[in-house]
Amino acid sequence: MDRLRIALPKGRLLSASLDFLARAGYDFREGVQRTRRLLVSDGTGRLEAVLVKPKDIPVFVEYGAADLGIVGTDVLREVERDVYEPLLLPFGYCRLSVAAPADRPDTPLRLEPSPRVATSYPNLTHRFFQERGVSPEIILLSGSVELSPLVGLADLLVDMVETGRTLRENGLVELRTILHSQAALIANRAAYALKKEAITALIEDLRRTVAEMRSADDA
Repeated sequence: MDRLRIALPKGRLLSASLDFLARAGYDFREGVQRTRRLLVSDGTGRLEAVLVKPKDIPVFVEYGAADLGIVGTDVLREVERDVYEPLLLPFGYCRLSVAAPADRPDTPLRLEPSPRVATSYPNLTHRFFQERGVSPEIILLSGSVELSPLVGLADLLVDMVETGRTLRENGLVELRTILHSQAALIANRAAYALKKEAITALIEDLRRTVAEMRSADDA
């Protein structure tokens, strides 16, 4: 059976991705957590993992540098790469939201002529406002998005929210939800055809693990 390569996201989703794969029988935790290696093999010899920034994972998978990847659906909708999405995974739940200072006047978004909006999701943000007849000035940031309205850099922000604690502790409130997100398995379309047996077997292992986790949650 073909050996597969899977791209795993650095950062927020890494720990949950490693735990989920270990539960499915593909354990990379020791290799990832005890070394600085970016390319790690599991114990089965069937799967090799490469650690990548989340927004680069669809690129790695689309171009075949990895057969598979785990990434948030927020990233998938933002970058719009040509990849196959065979399975949603039961972790990484969060939402992409519009937020503003709590003392901001309660003005409908459609009445904002051209707000300055800080975000690391320019495409989703532009589409959201454009659909409401608003032409925002997008300020692209790679981090510290919550800081932008507090220092006068932007009127609004668009960022991922998990619990909302960071917003609350900085005097910010959510105004609108743009989309809900969770982790997803993606696959290279050519690999899915050429390595069908190996990829199908892996997806079945993961699908079985998803079912077990849901059963445990319902118990």
